[in-house]
Amino acid sequence: MKVGIIGAGRIGKVHLESISRYVKGAEVAAMADPFMSKDTAEYIKSFGVGKITKDYREILADKEIQAVLICSSTDTHAPISIEAIEAGKHVFCEKPVDHDVDNILKVKSALEGKNLKYQVGFNRRFDHNFSAVRRAVKEGKIGALNVLKICSRDPAAPPVNYIKVSGGIFLDMTIHDFDMVRFLSGEEVESVYAMGGVMVDEEIGKAGDIDTAVIVMRLKSGALAVIDNCRRAAYGYDQRAEAFGELGQIAVGNDTSSTAVLSDKDGVTSEKPLYFFLERYMQAYVREISEFIDCVQNDKPVPVGIEDGLQAVKIGIAAKKALKEGREIRLI
Repeated sequence: MKVGIIGAGRIGKVHLESISRYVKGAEVAAMADPFMSKDTAEYIKSFGVGKITKDYREILADKEIQAVLICSSTDTHAPISIEAIEAGKHVFCEKPVDHDVDNILKVKSALEGKNLKYQVGFNRRFDHNFSAVRRAVKEGKIGALNVLKICSRDPAAPPVNYIKVSGGIFLDMTIHDFDMVRFLSGEEVESVYAMGGVMVDEEIGKAGDIDTAVIVMRLKSGALAVIDNCRRAAYGYDQRAEAFGELGQIAVGNDTSSTAVLSDKDGVTSEKPLYFFLERYMQAYVREISEFIDCVQNDKPVPVGIEDGLQAVKIGIAAKKALKEGREIRLI
């Protein structure tokens, strides 16, 4: 199966590598980026990609390409999605589909009546740790869910220039955690309350955003979910979750480079968490694309669809409103 990748930045290269090296039954036939440089083109060629262009419409016009991966800037996700759907391509779109609900609804409308797959790139659903929590909750191992806790902290804040166009922490960083709440619990979010501050870099505050936040959500069943975020964790990429219920709890910790623990007269020391998201989630990126390819080839429903992309953004917008107005915001 031939696929095209639109966007040759960091995440586009991740998918290029994962498909070329690990995903069976698919090959990257073309890659496009309006800012394609000579060095980037050479890197892409090293994976055997036949077509390299600055115009993504060349990929959409190629009848041999069945599916496209949209890895371009966020503001282009929705319009390119619609063009790809109209061109009859199956679509894998990186999160978020858009920062604006109306634009996501336009994509959803474009899909109606089409026998096309559309998967949103919430890669953490495919992580081995979080998948284990989901299975335990779904199978009733902890009984009725009471409290879900998610900790998500980056090792360092991104550049302020990125912050200015990111849509804010809730639509850029926490959006993964909002999706995790829905995924791990199997429930919809009923209401959101958020608190936050600027504790990492005052320039982030000057850009109109926050860098540290705690979000509390009430789920449809009455269970509570708590997310804590920070743009800085001195010890590495902190990704943990705990689901607590009537019969017990299940918790997952951070991945480390090894499970070695040193015990000596000075204390007990283990490895720090993996430092960057590419290290932590590379396996998950491979799994999500593998499942997308399988869904296209075998006509299965995608595991993360347009509705999942829509709901995560709705929660993020509600969280921004809750922070601004200092009150609980209802979604349902």
